[in-house]
Amino acid sequence: MVWRRFAGLGVAPIRCGSDSPWLGALSGVAPIRCGWGLSVVWRRFAGRFAVVPVRWRWGNRRIADSCSAMARGPGSLAAVARRSTFVNLARNALRPSYLPVMLRKIKARLRPPNRDEALAWASEHAESVEIFGESLNPGLWAEANHWADEFEPQAQSILSTIGVPLGGGGHHRLLYFLTRLTTPETVLETGVAAGWSSAAVLTALAANGSGSLWSSDFPYFRLENPERYVGCVVPDALREGWNLYLKGDRSNLAEILPTCGPISLFHYDSDKSYDGRTFAMDAVAAHLTPECVIVCDDIDDNTWFRDWVIKRGGAYRVFERGGKYVGLVGL
Repeated sequence: MVWRRFAGLGVAPIRCGSDSPWLGALSGVAPIRCGWGLSVVWRRFAGRFAVVPVRWRWGNRRIADSCSAMARGPGSLAAVARRSTFVNLARNALRPSYLPVMLRKIKARLRPPNRDEALAWASEHAESVEIFGESLNPGLWAEANHWADEFEPQAQSILSTIGVPLGGGGHHRLLYFLTRLTTPETVLETGVAAGWSSAAVLTALAANGSGSLWSSDFPYFRLENPERYVGCVVPDALREGWNLYLKGDRSNLAEILPTCGPISLFHYDSDKSYDGRTFAMDAVAAHLTPECVIVCDDIDDNTWFRDWVIKRGGAYRVFERGGKYVGLVGL
């Protein structure tokens, strides 16, 4: 085994050779957070595996469980990860500002999603986002693609170092393009997670020379101290003036909407339940400008977007991205 410095953490990983008996047990294993404050992330370096300690803190016996689980194989590792998740859920549920939001999310997931019906409708109405972008402004669409091609590896590098699952991002290329195209003074987004969409909007607003982003999020309550991961891929240079709220849409929007001013671009990517989408759209409706562009992520999760655009009338667009679908209204 070889000890080396990794990613500026100041701690050396243990590297096992390809002939190590650990290799078979660790292939494809997700990152683990051990006790004693030790976080370990398994990485592949030139065909070898490494365990990367992130931090140490004495006073917990779970490291012994995790280390013995490593020796027993991926099934035991998964059990340790599940126990850690349950501990984090219980810990966050004891926080007064978290429990009501957690209960609403659990209740919303019990509603039948009609996903097959929604997926069929979205697939039938999908069009090419490339053709859409180039038809409106070829130069700005090329700029959006250039920014995304540079940003994506940087963001992936940050996420791989963190080593915790933060879900997928929104259609950041499209959001960069729309922000540059419409030059909004106020952008509202619900759902931040790692911050892919936030970074897109903030970068485009900086290029525009004006405008502000107001973001509503509720951290992943299955993680320990989840607030620290929100917007982690957003560059530090873009954070000044970013209005970020972390108490869930119902609390956040009650604070944001009286303050932010008329909204010219609205990106919905938070509570994907039917009721959650209905609540958010009803809450923001009176604050949207007549020309506001609305982007809804994951419209194939249920039939809300289909039902909404049919009821309101007018034009809409659907784009496919990585097997999921994005809905757009206003262009």
